[in-house]
Amino acid sequence: MTEFSACKRAVVDTVMIKSAQDMLTSMSEEIQQRTQVFAMLGNEVRLSIVLLLLYKERMCVCDLADILKMKQSPISQHLRKLKDAGILVNKREGMTVYYSVVPVYRTWLESCIRDTLKGDDDGR
Repeated sequence: MTEFSACKRAVVDTVMIKSAQDMLTSMSEEIQQRTQVFAMLGNEVRLSIVLLLLYKERMCVCDLADILKMKQSPISQHLRKLKDAGILVNKREGMTVYYSVVPVYRTWLESCIRDTLKGDDDGR
């Protein structure tokens, strides 16, 4: 038989609750944007692509296909999704299209990913 336990507190901190609700409301647009970024990075190939682009600044589909040992078509599909999500931009140079991380996300992504990977090294 499973025992049911509920959260019980002696005093409800209504000021803290209202403050936290207001904070979330004021950040709702940013939260929505970050949620989309995290959803895109939840795929191993897309996370690998972003890691590579943070490391090497810019790459073309051919480079990514060779590094990831995949065909260009699925790489292109992942790049399109990342671009549609606003995480990547592309620039054509002759016949080659280069992809890079949008500057506004670069520092934030580097920090998030570095902290996440550092957490893995610490055994967390």
